[in-house]
Amino acid sequence: MSTQSSGTVTMAQALNRALRDALTEDEDVLVFGEDVGQLGGVFRITDGLTADFGEERCFDTPLAEAGIAGFAVGLAMQGFRPVIEMQFDAFGYPAFEQVVSHIAKMRNRTRSMLTMPIVIRIPYAGGIGGVEHHCDSSEGYYAHTPGLHVVTPSTPADAYSLLREAISSPDPVVFMEPKALYWSKAELELPARTEPFGRAAVRREGSDVTLVAYGPQVPNALKAAEVAAEEEGWSVEVIDLRTLVPFDDETVAASVRKTGRCVVVSEAAGFGGVGGEIAARVSERCFHSLAAPVLRVSGLDIPYPPPMLEHTHLPGVDRILDAMARLQWDDQPDVAHLEVSR
Repeated sequence: MSTQSSGTVTMAQALNRALRDALTEDEDVLVFGEDVGQLGGVFRITDGLTADFGEERCFDTPLAEAGIAGFAVGLAMQGFRPVIEMQFDAFGYPAFEQVVSHIAKMRNRTRSMLTMPIVIRIPYAGGIGGVEHHCDSSEGYYAHTPGLHVVTPSTPADAYSLLREAISSPDPVVFMEPKALYWSKAELELPARTEPFGRAAVRREGSDVTLVAYGPQVPNALKAAEVAAEEEGWSVEVIDLRTLVPFDDETVAASVRKTGRCVVVSEAAGFGGVGGEIAARVSERCFHSLAAPVLRVSGLDIPYPPPMLEHTHLPGVDRILDAMARLQWDDQPDVAHLEVSR
């Protein structure tokens, strides 16, 4: 069984501890993927697991993402709980057919005779100066696929707790890990248990406007809220979704009904993205409480740019502040002239 430990913990360390505790407590848990064994993963999330649990529990695979996912399907059918890593977000696209056609549909296809207790770990999003195929925001593809849970933590505590819940789930979970937050730190006692799937967290309370964010953009939303309070006197509430599927309509709607204004912040390209779905849900559920249109701040609608242009592509504090300023809660503008913030 796991032991208690406390102190400053990075998200990477919290994820490693979650995998370690799951392997210790359940012999059916297997961890595999490209370079996750001896190397410990590109980001060292699986560091030490092969040494401690052996090559039969944590092992390397060929460079074949479709094969990794297909192998996980077969193992899940035999009662194992595979935890697979796609190494980088855009590396996971060759496995997409397996994920959508089989992992997501197997339980429905077999009328629950076969479950798919598979966790697909995907380091995603930007902020690390990576090149094409190494920085992408693919959460929209998975969130649009019925049969999958989609999870993205923003804190070490949630990283540990949500990954443990994902591994114990009978259904497949796409676990999106923000690469830029791997080295973020927090005082934490492990093992930690936070709110379960489907519950968002109010990271900062406010009364003037709601910022809805997830994963890598939560720190930017919190910083923007801090700057808005210090420089403009605005009271900003920040909601961290934690799980995209299932989605916590209750917490988000309660916040927007209180503030009357909402800005959705997401790192992916804006068109057809998760941010648009969130904006639509808020508009449908909170229409009579809204004092202004729901605005979005997102990545640009372009392929991921070279590292030197990353700062232009990604949402940041200034763009979030600009969106909030355009809501103009002192003198309401003509809403017909408001445009969606990108």
